[in-house]
Amino acid sequence: MNTQSLKQLEDDLWRSADMLRANSDLKSSEYSTPVLGLIFLKFADNKYRRSEKAIMTQYAKLKGTRREKPVSEIAIEKCGFYLPDHARYDYLLKLPE
Repeated sequence: MNTQSLKQLEDDLWRSADMLRANSDLKSSEYSTPVLGLIFLKFADNKYRRSEKAIMTQYAKLKGTRREKPVSEIAIEKCGFYLPDHARYDYLLKLPE
């Protein structure tokens, strides 16, 4: 990343932070909590998405057998955590305001 694109990224982040502050009742010291939560959720969603194919393959393989496991258990084995559909970043992003 060159200096110009880094400066552009910094400007975009500050502009986004200003918009968030202006459209909420939060003080500047308070809006970091929801922002960091969203950043973490996006990170977790990306990590889960990379493991999702292996999780679903294993689930389909075991379904209907004596060794059948719920998707959540397989996800924890493969990824370290389970992220249900209603907690996924894209799902939450598309919710009405």
